[in-house]
Amino acid sequence: MVGLPPDSEERLLTPSEVASLFRVDPKTVTRWAQSGKLPSIRTLGGHRRYRASDVRALLEVIPTQRRRATDEPTEHRSPPPAG
Repeated sequence: MVGLPPDSEERLLTPSEVASLFRVDPKTVTRWAQSGKLPSIRTLGGHRRYRASDVRALLEVIPTQRRRATDEPTEHRSPPPAG
């Protein structure tokens, strides 16, 4: 492609491809795009595509968020007495 910056040739992923990387439903990926969590590009037909670099960046952030959530102490409740 003549005259386009090198970034413009970056691989674009479909919602299904992104969903398989995160092990979520493709609809979840669409919701992430709608909420601004994951930038998307629209094709001429109106379908969403995601830059591989944006997906990689989100993959790096999510494990950190999960780790923080599991580091927080949780309150453990004893089961009710039998009887």
